[in-house]
Amino acid sequence: MADEKEIKWTGVKDMPPMAVSLGSMRVNKTGNWRNLRPVIDYEKCIYCFICWKFCPEPSIDIEAAQISERVDKKPVINLNYCKGCGICAEECPVKCIEMVKEEI
Repeated sequence: MADEKEIKWTGVKDMPPMAVSLGSMRVNKTGNWRNLRPVIDYEKCIYCFICWKFCPEPSIDIEAAQISERVDKKPVINLNYCKGCGICAEECPVKCIEMVKEEI
């Protein structure tokens, strides 16, 4: 194709316009996409926060809670942002997170 001009990308400023989110993930609530939701069994939880570390969305909050003398925080699922991917349940070392069917 002789008519086509070769495009040279030198940086972000050269990228063509595209559809993007105009806000952070904390602005764009995505919880209504979910079919399954995570439920934490705090009796089994060891408060390692691996669920928080591996969550691909900002949907696990660390909240103050006096569990014991050495544990003063707990993970809490924010269902406004959770998409139900199940990564938290899969990564949990003690399997205290269960994915349950979302009720409509």
